[in-house]
Amino acid sequence: MTTEQSTSGNGSAGRRPMIEAEHLSKYYGFFAAVRDVSFKVYEGEVVAFLGPNGAGKSTTMKMLTGYLNPTSGVARIAGHNMATDRIAGSRHLGYLPENGPLYPDMTPMSLLEFFAEARGMSRERTRERIEAVVDLCDLGSVLHKPISKLSKGFRQRVGMAQALLHEPDVLILDEPTAGLDPNQIREVRRTMRRLGEEKTILLSTHILQEVQAMASRVILIHEGELVYDGPVAELSKNGEDLDAAFARLTVGQPA
Repeated sequence: MTTEQSTSGNGSAGRRPMIEAEHLSKYYGFFAAVRDVSFKVYEGEVVAFLGPNGAGKSTTMKMLTGYLNPTSGVARIAGHNMATDRIAGSRHLGYLPENGPLYPDMTPMSLLEFFAEARGMSRERTRERIEAVVDLCDLGSVLHKPISKLSKGFRQRVGMAQALLHEPDVLILDEPTAGLDPNQIREVRRTMRRLGEEKTILLSTHILQEVQAMASRVILIHEGELVYDGPVAELSKNGEDLDAAFARLTVGQPA
């Protein structure tokens, strides 16, 4: 499949690459889940990572975060090779997997305190950061309720707060609005717009409205291969909408 790429307008000049995929591949036997994918996300960018179900998005994100070793290629976070230097790289990284695991018997407060201790944060630092992420993710009203009793929207916010607790430079978010109602989606988008003012964000989604609402650039993969990397505005051709552009690049339908 032909790859459509455009580096114009991504504003990367002079900025540090914070997320790097360098010829990443992941094979399971003869099956290629991801095949020779390369891209960079620069400091301060909010980039949408798109693809149909089964395209290799989650596999790529797991390699970028160090949860999965690539068959070949290199994943870097803030310059750290995530296969060989994961601990150093993870200090810069906040990761929210789809349906991220939470401990249902804990409250948001006890969960955040647990993760702060696991990261070796001081008592003073823990207090400061919990206060900051509770405010950012608007968790004050549920801070002492069991996570099992929270709505999916609030659970997503708890997961986001945990990912932000150590004040990372980089966020990798896998389907952060999946299964949420419109009001919850609006709240998550609001939070992410605030985060995008100071963080580097790679946002995996299959909801095209998310792209227009939050990202300036799109990386699109299909059947494990990169098929587009460029500005949102250049993804469409001849006045087509994003749905038509997505179909053209993933199933070969004309605009």
